Amino acid sequence: MRIGVPREIKNHEYRVGLTPESAAELVAAGHDILIETGAGAGIGAADAAYEAAGAKIAPDAGAVFAKSEMIVKVKEPQAAERAMLSDGQILFTYLHLAPDPEQTADLVKSGAICIAYETVTDPTGGLPLLRPMSQVAGRMSIQAGATALEKSHGGRGVLLGGVPGVHPAKVAVLGGGVVGFHAAQMAVGMHADVTILDKSPAALERLSNHFGASARVLYSNRAAVATAIAEADLVIGAVLVPGAAAPKLVTRDMLATMQPGAVLVDVAIDQGGCFETSKPTTHAAPTYVVDDIVHYCVANMPGGVARTSTYALNNVTLPFALALANKGWKRALAEDGHLRNGLNVAHGAITCEPVAEVLGYDYLPAEKALAM
Repeated sequence: MRIGVPREIKNHEYRVGLTPESAAELVAAGHDILIETGAGAGIGAADAAYEAAGAKIAPDAGAVFAKSEMIVKVKEPQAAERAMLSDGQILFTYLHLAPDPEQTADLVKSGAICIAYETVTDPTGGLPLLRPMSQVAGRMSIQAGATALEKSHGGRGVLLGGVPGVHPAKVAVLGGGVVGFHAAQMAVGMHADVTILDKSPAALERLSNHFGASARVLYSNRAAVATAIAEADLVIGAVLVPGAAAPKLVTRDMLATMQPGAVLVDVAIDQGGCFETSKPTTHAAPTYVVDDIVHYCVANMPGGVARTSTYALNNVTLPFALALANKGWKRALAEDGHLRNGLNVAHGAITCEPVAEVLGYDYLPAEKALAM
């Protein structure tokens, strides 16, 4: 199969779909790899490294899209990229379609076979291709929040861990999944006063057993969330409903109960955000203020640590990329129900039920798409 990797063009996105090492694995399996020139620069991988791995270098994205049977990316295709997709071409990347009707419409119109990293599952019910980026984003959320709390960045002027004789910052983590766990782990490590809220009894038990007395673990309901954010210096939004839009846990009215200069970090912004006042921001302009509350809503947080993120992502995406290339998308999805769950768009139809429901499309089950 001919596999193409364009350079990412989203604002301050430095990751790349394939590392040179991953390209070498695909070449060894008999596939042709076409990399846009400069695609790996953000992770320190020069064109020569890809050529040494057996890949060929393309002069621009147009050549990559025109000559490839499968496109492997990191972030959702931007409008200019979506216009280059062709009927039957495989797109393997993060999509996050539920809060993005324009992207969804373009992908449906393209006729491409769009497989989303974030809805591929594993035998435990987890999301293995989302997990490493959730780990990165969870850890980064505390770094970003600690910086935003500094007075020069608009925050309250609070040091996350405090100092002897002075209270540490209070951190509320909404959601105890992968993002929330790693955010809490970092916040506890920096000696903050941490509260984690979640609805799952299993998650509450797991979190309580792990953190012990180092963090409060509470059942999440409206009253508990309201109390936690009113007291918090830093709130991490870490909720996820696979494939669907994130629930709005913090309303604008609730901002009035918070301390001026407090910080909200919305890690769920790719899925529409879990704060009513959230809107996507970029690494170039990461924060804005609403009602004296600082909002950090960067939609590609892991792009800020591109090398770590790219290698972590490739560790989990490469086996699936190999399966798609070796078998073709229909056989690969037919033989692997977990990969099949990643199919979001095929034959001009939506094959992910939560996306179809949220955006008002007819739903085509993936099994029926495979039979077409």
